[in-house]
Amino acid sequence: MNGRPSIRMLVSVPLTVVALDQASKFWVGSRMDLFESIPVIPGFFSITYVRNPGAAFGMFAQAHDLWRMTLLVGVSLVAVTLLTVFFLRSPHAERVSRLAAVLVMGGALGNLIDRLRFGEVIDFLDVFVGRLHWPAFNLADSAITIGIGLFVVSAWRERRERAPGAAPVTRPEDLS
Repeated sequence: MNGRPSIRMLVSVPLTVVALDQASKFWVGSRMDLFESIPVIPGFFSITYVRNPGAAFGMFAQAHDLWRMTLLVGVSLVAVTLLTVFFLRSPHAERVSRLAAVLVMGGALGNLIDRLRFGEVIDFLDVFVGRLHWPAFNLADSAITIGIGLFVVSAWRERRERAPGAAPVTRPEDLS
């Protein structure tokens, strides 16, 4: 490899995330009534159709529509732009952080499409224990969460490698 990031990865991963996210939201929106719930694992997980006009955990849901849309669409566009720049400037060897970037990018684009189409995001993954519910989320949110987790792991590994006296960390790609 020439050390340049894969344009194929930059395009294919976000497009795959967006396609799966939008297909799942289409299925839920076309087959379920708003607030309908289908138990999958009783007492723990259901498919529950809800819409979220705000951001994560319903933040900004009560804000004026124009202000909320401008903020959330703007943040999404800035995030996608910065993640693209990060990806393009990252060395090929930084596979984990590059994968993290494209997962977050795909999730941001999936939710951005909902905001532009509906003014809100379709959520349907409902995890709970008894009456304690995690806020409903979707596949785009899952991609963002996994991507952020990978960023954290990548930063942790990099910090461990730079620590004085630390044993070297062997990466799978170093073995080939």
